[in-house]
Amino acid sequence: MKQLDERLIKIVPSNRQIRMQKTEFYAFFHFTVNTFTGEEWGHGTESPEIFNPTLMDANQWAQAIKAAGMKGAILTCKHHDGFCLWPSKYTKHSVKYSPYQNGEGDIVKEVTDACREAGLKFGIYLSPWDRNQETYGQGKAYDDYFIAQLTELLTGYGDIFSVWFDGACGEGPNGKKQAYDWQRYYDTIRKYMPEACITISGPDVRWCGNEAGDTRDSEWSVVPADLSVAERVAALSQHADDPSFRQRVISSMEQDLGSRERLAQEQNLIWYPAEVDVSIRPGWFYHPEEDDKVRSLENLLSIYEKSVGGNTTLLLNIPPTPNGLIYETDVSRLQELGEEIKKRYGKNLTDGAAILVKEENEWTAVDCVQKDDYETYYQGIGPQAEFKISFPVPQKISAVILKENILKSQRIEVFEILTMINGNLINIYKGTTVGYKKIARFPQIESDVLIIRILDSRIEPTLSFIGIYE
Repeated sequence: MKQLDERLIKIVPSNRQIRMQKTEFYAFFHFTVNTFTGEEWGHGTESPEIFNPTLMDANQWAQAIKAAGMKGAILTCKHHDGFCLWPSKYTKHSVKYSPYQNGEGDIVKEVTDACREAGLKFGIYLSPWDRNQETYGQGKAYDDYFIAQLTELLTGYGDIFSVWFDGACGEGPNGKKQAYDWQRYYDTIRKYMPEACITISGPDVRWCGNEAGDTRDSEWSVVPADLSVAERVAALSQHADDPSFRQRVISSMEQDLGSRERLAQEQNLIWYPAEVDVSIRPGWFYHPEEDDKVRSLENLLSIYEKSVGGNTTLLLNIPPTPNGLIYETDVSRLQELGEEIKKRYGKNLTDGAAILVKEENEWTAVDCVQKDDYETYYQGIGPQAEFKISFPVPQKISAVILKENILKSQRIEVFEILTMINGNLINIYKGTTVGYKKIARFPQIESDVLIIRILDSRIEPTLSFIGIYE
């Protein structure tokens, strides 16, 4: 076990992955000709003439998501229909040939500028499947086209924090499918935007496995290398005649991706954290018939606490309307969400509390876990640790936030939270993984003592932050 654990904790995140994890919560903007046709997947045959958001206001988009506490946004610069929201030099299927601003508009620039002004990060979605492009399915000819458009986006709009690829691959106008040259795409991104995370169909951040906002109880960031899209596709191609190999190649939808048992026989491991992507409405693009189907505040809070508070990031889709504005119900719900997150997690009750850690039967003061950074952190001397947080007067408590120092990998396997009531220790929460961030929520108690026990970890645990909240 120790030999395995020593191998596992050598796997740590890159700087770009750390920055992505710290972004925590950000928006998806699905916006294209589908917004005007009512489709979810366009056909590539739509006329650019239909695209004309007459009240377009990217600043309204930015302010709406900022009110929810989001730190960035990703725009569908080109969806499967192939319509480009920027005036690409390589196609006539773009905003340049639409009525919007008499063909002088650039939605990508407007959203980029609005995000920067609001202090938000900006990312791009570029569908590899282009139903409008005649070279799709022709190998290098299409890859050249795709790289040209990718380069336009990477070089024309400033810093980009995420390049979001889905794996959509259908037939083109010629009836053929394209074999994507993923490595060439990745190399282009690393050349022009080396600090951007390549997400979902990429090596930096993986898909959680669903679009419903569901999360795993135990989410590990240290996983087998063959979970990454490029390596999985390459491996399957090389072992096409070996059914047993295909069965061993894991999927993002498996429940257990990183337990000791799962990784014991794996030779190649990577740091590959998850992202939860979900829409605020049933659809990904705006549909007026869904105006009364916006997710409730309670549902959004649950998704937020289980994703951001479950060692993943959260990408919440907010689809603009055909007039170029976020619908009023969505705006109100985002405002409510931001206010409730601040209400729940705006005041850390450890301020003024005494925090002790038990080592070799001695209690020692430890204040390095009260500052939320990696400059100060606790590292244990064995696989278990026990912390006692004492308050001058009893506090009403309903949540604890724990954060590992992921610069030292992900280590905690099992933990529990207890309180003292009438002289008796009462268990109020039991969890498994912590990782970048764990929000442990439970029915409110009133107590002057909390005990946090790390029951098992890989070699020894680290904690960079303990937060306690009403």
